[in-house]
Amino acid sequence: MGPVVAVAILASFVAFLDGSVVNLALPAISGDLGGGLATQQWVVDAYLLSLGALILVAGSISDAFGRLPVLRAGLVIFGVASVVCALAPTDLILIIGRGVQGAGAALLVPSSLALINSAFSPDDQPKAIGTWTAWTGTAFVVGPLLGGVLVDALNWRWIFAVNILPVVVTLVLSTRLTEAPRPSVRTKIDVPGAVLTAAGLAGTVYALIEEQRLGLSNPAVAVSLVVGVLCLAGLGWREMHTDHPMIPLRMFRVRNFGVGNLATTFMYAGLSMGSLITALFLQEVAGFSALAAGLATLPVPVLSFFIARPVGALSARYGPRFFMASGPILAGCGYLLMLTTDDDFNFWWQMLPGLVLFGLGLSVTVTPLTSAVLAAVNREQSGIGSAINNAISRVSGLVAVACTGIIVGGVLDTAGFHRTVLITAVLFIAGGVVSALGIRNSEHREGRVPLHAAAGCYDRATAPPSVHVDSVGIGHLDNP
Repeated sequence: MGPVVAVAILASFVAFLDGSVVNLALPAISGDLGGGLATQQWVVDAYLLSLGALILVAGSISDAFGRLPVLRAGLVIFGVASVVCALAPTDLILIIGRGVQGAGAALLVPSSLALINSAFSPDDQPKAIGTWTAWTGTAFVVGPLLGGVLVDALNWRWIFAVNILPVVVTLVLSTRLTEAPRPSVRTKIDVPGAVLTAAGLAGTVYALIEEQRLGLSNPAVAVSLVVGVLCLAGLGWREMHTDHPMIPLRMFRVRNFGVGNLATTFMYAGLSMGSLITALFLQEVAGFSALAAGLATLPVPVLSFFIARPVGALSARYGPRFFMASGPILAGCGYLLMLTTDDDFNFWWQMLPGLVLFGLGLSVTVTPLTSAVLAAVNREQSGIGSAINNAISRVSGLVAVACTGIIVGGVLDTAGFHRTVLITAVLFIAGGVVSALGIRNSEHREGRVPLHAAAGCYDRATAPPSVHVDSVGIGHLDNP
């Protein structure tokens, strides 16, 4: 493994690892710093907010300033923010640190993939990207177990402190790399679009989270909601009228791209809401330790490991529609099975069957979904297509987490858990129905999907360990 691949793996690994451990630490964080469910939501959403706002322009930033400088900047930002999170004396400082972490993470993954893409020839790229996905995928398996051990044996602060060593090692290794001169053509960065995205998401999410505490009549909540909605509307207007849009809306006119991203919205909203509420329920209601809660979700990545590759091959052969329709419905039924939970909780009969069915459905879904979305557009548009799909998954998760407190009702109990898993099931089933009605196998051309674009859809920051299925099958995408 060469130094370029090593740097790319380590840079992405820290971001993926952080995304896979935080949910398990939320009860300990709120127990230590206070704030209840609202603090737990903000710890997740502050990260997703900055990540979702920057991910669409991260590629342009990398092109404009160079892969290595942007990667190093992302590492420094992420590392400093991790120190702030680890030492945070209050929930507000922690939330700010998480927001800065998200900004750093937004720079890491696109620049690390761009580094591989520019450093290797087309013949060598598949092996390099395959190595990247294989090693970074371990973050989603190791994360919950490592997070559980750190929270139970030491302190929740260690889930952030553990990032510092790989960040420093990656920075040192990056000093041994050189980058080819960039083209003289100036890259356009849609700064107004990024600002409108950040303001729109921040205002809307603030209103959704704080409404449960302050009420919709509170001026801060009402004004934030209005400003957020207006900024998002302004973003739509700008993207339709600018010569260099951050989100080329015309791409959504391509049927499988538009339908696939609509399905993504439902599925990843359900994924974020479901993974959050499961981690909280197991610890706060069922009384599991952080490590036990991490072990409880282990069937999901195990299923993904064994199922994702053959499903990817079948999808390439027969088309993605059946898998994109049946997978989310299976995942939704898994959450419906969790409605059997009651105050006399039994994990083996009330939770495990639902987790297994959910893991099976998710494993069937994600590779065909990524493939269908990216195969719908031309190869030269695959980079922005990957970024859009990635951003949509994060933003839908951001909004879903913000709505969780409203659905739960402020204090998590069995009844609140039932309401939330029911909504989660509906979201997954809606994604399956949308795919069944809208996806066309006849429009699916798998050979259009470059490896680096598929890998760019790889991480879903707050999703459970199973999300590495996005990339498990990408080795065959160019050769179906």
